[in-house]
Amino acid sequence: MPSPAQRAGNLPAEVTSFVGRRRELAEARKALATARLVSLVGPGGVGKTRLAVRIATGHGRGFRDGAWLVELAEIQEPALLGNAVMAALGLRDQAATEPAALLRDYLRDKELLLVLDNCEHLLGAAAELAGDVIRAAPGVRVVATSREPLSVPGEHVLPVPPLQLPSPDVDEPLPRLRQNEAVALFAERAAAASGRFEVTAANRAAVVDICRRLDGLPLAVELAAVRARVLTPGQIRDRLGARFDLLTGGGRAALPRHQTLRTTIDWSYDLLTPVERTLLTRLCVFAGRFTLDDVEAVCSADDLPAAGILDLLSSLLDKSLATREDVGGTACYRLHETMREYARLKLDEAGGWDAVERRCADYYLARCHQFAAEGRHRLLEWLAWMDLEIDNVRAVLRRHLDQGRLDRGLDLATSLVWYWVTRATTEGVRWMDEVLSREAGPHPWAYFVRGFLAVLQGDPAAATSALDRGVAAARAGGSPEVLAQSLAMASIAASMARDRTAATRLLDEARAVGAGRGDLGATLMTHQAQALGGFLDGDLAAVTSAATAGARLSRDAGDLYSLGMMLMNQGFVALMSGDLRESEERFTEGLRVAEQLDDRVAQCYLLGGLACCAAAGREPRLAAQLLGAMERLRSEAGATTNAGLAPALAHATSAASAALGPRFEPELSAGRRLSREDAVRLALREGPAAAARDHADAGVLGRRGTEVARLVADGLSNKEIGARLFISERTVESHVRNALNKLGFSSRAQIAGWMALSDG
Repeated sequence: MPSPAQRAGNLPAEVTSFVGRRRELAEARKALATARLVSLVGPGGVGKTRLAVRIATGHGRGFRDGAWLVELAEIQEPALLGNAVMAALGLRDQAATEPAALLRDYLRDKELLLVLDNCEHLLGAAAELAGDVIRAAPGVRVVATSREPLSVPGEHVLPVPPLQLPSPDVDEPLPRLRQNEAVALFAERAAAASGRFEVTAANRAAVVDICRRLDGLPLAVELAAVRARVLTPGQIRDRLGARFDLLTGGGRAALPRHQTLRTTIDWSYDLLTPVERTLLTRLCVFAGRFTLDDVEAVCSADDLPAAGILDLLSSLLDKSLATREDVGGTACYRLHETMREYARLKLDEAGGWDAVERRCADYYLARCHQFAAEGRHRLLEWLAWMDLEIDNVRAVLRRHLDQGRLDRGLDLATSLVWYWVTRATTEGVRWMDEVLSREAGPHPWAYFVRGFLAVLQGDPAAATSALDRGVAAARAGGSPEVLAQSLAMASIAASMARDRTAATRLLDEARAVGAGRGDLGATLMTHQAQALGGFLDGDLAAVTSAATAGARLSRDAGDLYSLGMMLMNQGFVALMSGDLRESEERFTEGLRVAEQLDDRVAQCYLLGGLACCAAAGREPRLAAQLLGAMERLRSEAGATTNAGLAPALAHATSAASAALGPRFEPELSAGRRLSREDAVRLALREGPAAAARDHADAGVLGRRGTEVARLVADGLSNKEIGARLFISERTVESHVRNALNKLGFSSRAQIAGWMALSDG
């Protein structure tokens, strides 16, 4: 089981101190007690995101399934909002189920807090999704941040004003002044920038003037405070004040807050060196996070050599004009959305957008071409890159289509085949359908990709339609490798449609076209088509031959995706032949591959295969738990029941149920409660599952305590347990409390899951 100390969620750690907002935090706490949707509404730069994360950090402990942040600033397509939420929750768009439907199903029984950050540019889609979630999932609360309300029934709008301003009263005691929110923020950030700073009697007037001039806007205050590294508060006030005086004619009337922020950013921008300004403006071309390699490739030019980029980027970080985050061991950077908007305006004013955008498009197209060429052999490496860069790639793809560069758009969308296949199937279908509907020329590989995705979605009709066009285009264009793969994939689609005559004909032609060419993709595809046909025909020898050859080729080539498919085929053949040892070995290796690739659908099927092995090997508790885990994962992945696996699963369920009797349902439920990671560990007979068994064998709870824990796992109340064991209800309560303390748990459900693993 997960460690009891582990908290669900993905909230980022706060890298700087959180200042003030006591009133807003109290109002949010009160609102969340009754409202299902609380929207934090305010202008850019007012600190909505920091406030939302702090609210979620404080309230997440009260939700069984934690608090989750969905960052939407980088998402430009309303249709991708569901994908963004799925990604934040650790779900996968890898099947036919639309993200919105999968989310509803996944969240239905969850108790969690969902933070939708920066909704203003996706207002309609965000409102629809938030409404769907709160209707479908009674245990879910939503916190949204936006520049305007979502206008969803039941929404509680919480305005987020600027920070509390200091009094202009020069006689206010210094300790009280230091407690003012805006002053405290300035002092914190100035100390971080300069190494040492505090508000004193000597600088108090300047600090107060700065905070009041900036209307208490957190982003503006931070931009001013970081200048304390080289300027005194008085110098900051004078230079900033001069900028405002130009706009107000020397008057002290407050500007509109958006103008205050713009003026502050202008001031910060003008203090940059020319090359720093150039880099800042060019960074706006990135839709999401970016790496140093990206910046050097896209933003460098004759006037900005790549060799100096690191120092310039570091300088922008020091001045709070960009931020850093580490993702999977890689240093990434991003611009605050307000800063990105400003940088784009400046780049447009300078007439530099077209050149930078062209370099950006060329860079990502070249990288994605490399992904398409090497993905089969270096899939783990390339998927890690795509997970970091997908928002930038999406933005480039959208710009190509919006600007009518359809050939480049089609080229880019098609080159992402391995990403669509393993990470974003329904999204890939949407992009491919859009580009193919707008680009009428012959594109055999694009039609192959669309057919491949349809096969993965279990839609043989759509697959056949796309692949027929791809076959015709490949014949006309003289592309034998594409033709061979398209024919083999069409054979698979025909088998799925139970048209074995067409499937056999297409496979024979695929072999004839590909003969002697040595194309790995075409060869592996024909092996997979033969294996599927063999299963449908009951020809296990044909499956064995194809899967064995395919596994050998995949292993030699380092093709993990194909290796996983072939291992699954081998495992099912061995299971159907009654060779349990061989079956478990192949399923186990396949599960390790699927875990590496984070292939959720494959993990689902392989858990089912190992459940069948456990049932046949007279391990009914393990079988029941894996069946429950498979059921949960199938729901989370939106996967359909594998038709070939269905009879074996039915037999395993029947065998485990007969062996366990009334304990079958509790064991099944225990499996459903396992996280995906723990289910995989259980199936592989390692990690927490083994540790749980070790604890049970060592008698950590004692004989009577173990008996009580086992009945807790069966779902009995304390009163029912007492009657069963002929002990008092108070004694049962003492045993339960003792179990919670010894195991470090906080709920009866955790005891039940621990016992399920202990008895497996």
